[in-house]
Amino acid sequence: MMRKKRKRGGCPCSSSSSDAAAPPLDESRRAAWTGMGRAAPLCAIAARAEQQRRRSRLRPPPLPAFAVLFSLGLLLNAGDCQLQTPCRIQKCTTDFVSLTSHLNPAIDGFDLEFCKALRAYAACTYRNSKVCRGNLVYHSAVLGISDLMSQRNCSKDGPTSSTNPEVTHDPCNYSGRQGTREHRGGEQAPPIYLFCGLFGDPHLRTFKDHFQTCKVEGAWPLIDNNYLSVQVTNVPVVPGSSATATNKITIIFKSYQDCTDQKVYQAVTDDLPAAFVDGTTSGGGDSDTKSLRIVERVSGKYVEMHARYIGTTVFVRQLGRYLTLAIRMPEELTMSYEESQDLQLCVNGCPSSERIDDSGHLPLPVVGQLHPHGASSQARSVYTLESATVKCHEKMLVKDIYFSSCVFDLLTTGDANFTAAAHSALQDVEALHPRKERWRLFPSNGVVGQGSTWSLRLGLVCLMLVVFL
Repeated sequence: MMRKKRKRGGCPCSSSSSDAAAPPLDESRRAAWTGMGRAAPLCAIAARAEQQRRRSRLRPPPLPAFAVLFSLGLLLNAGDCQLQTPCRIQKCTTDFVSLTSHLNPAIDGFDLEFCKALRAYAACTYRNSKVCRGNLVYHSAVLGISDLMSQRNCSKDGPTSSTNPEVTHDPCNYSGRQGTREHRGGEQAPPIYLFCGLFGDPHLRTFKDHFQTCKVEGAWPLIDNNYLSVQVTNVPVVPGSSATATNKITIIFKSYQDCTDQKVYQAVTDDLPAAFVDGTTSGGGDSDTKSLRIVERVSGKYVEMHARYIGTTVFVRQLGRYLTLAIRMPEELTMSYEESQDLQLCVNGCPSSERIDDSGHLPLPVVGQLHPHGASSQARSVYTLESATVKCHEKMLVKDIYFSSCVFDLLTTGDANFTAAAHSALQDVEALHPRKERWRLFPSNGVVGQGSTWSLRLGLVCLMLVVFL
């Protein structure tokens, strides 16, 4: 007979439904079964515990345990969260641009301010070195800063520019005052600078970029506002001709708070001093960075005046027997004048009665101004239209309005120095004019009038016939 094997590990009190149908037991066997039955509750408990353990493997941990695990995860990843801090290299770059956007390489003191801004830029990148470690823009900025510091001979140690205007406020620095105003009044647009120039026969470029050729013989105000006055004196260039040129310039820097007392500068032909009329070369105290000063670039030929307290730069040159002038000034200051000061050539241009050109066309006949025959025959015989064009092309390759002015001046005066005057005037525009796209003016761009090359040549011939015949 085959005996049923008991499952190993099974509970002796476990029974199937077939156990209920077993035959009755005798007394001895009943007693043995009864003794075994006392252990039944323990076996049942053990079985239920085993089932619960199996189920618990498939269930998620209870809520308290899950909270503990989540907290541990946060602690373990705390270091990684630091690596997720955003790289602020873009903020460093934006601050650097805001600190240098108003600077001009042609203006005295550029290197000092640029180096201060570079050191501030370098310090900002250093503070972000850890969080920007894998950022390509960051590494490009670091290399760019190093190259710029080498090019400008900037030392790594020294003063730095601050993006907080309250810290760097200087009442005698126009750009500093503007920064403080923006900081207090909210974000504003940077100051707008304007350019005015006078050169040659004479040719005027106004603050509005209108280009005119004028007679304006005698003394005329270019600028006359609450901060600056500039007056020029023009004399006839050729006997019998209406063309004139500048032989005297007077500049008055008006007193302003504690920044400077009134200073007067005066230049005449063959006397281009590197000092004000009182013999001083600066104004504004004894500090290293003057609020107003004169810098001589070429002895007796070229000086610059830098007025930090009004954000203004003035270039004065002598070329041949005559003077040229170029000015850069903030727009808000150029508009600061009384109604009685409205006669300003840089602001409103020449009066129509003093204009030689016609809406920018250079040149056109001056009707009704006939001069004695032969009055300027010597000047007439020096240059023809073709030879004047060749001469001007030696210094100016682009045939813009400055090129046309050069041709006009050579035909009018026969003086080759006017070629250098036109070329220098264009260089001054590139150094001081804030908008590169407007450095060059052409008769077809609307600012100086419409016209073709043929009409320009015809106008030149007509002018020569009217003026000199």
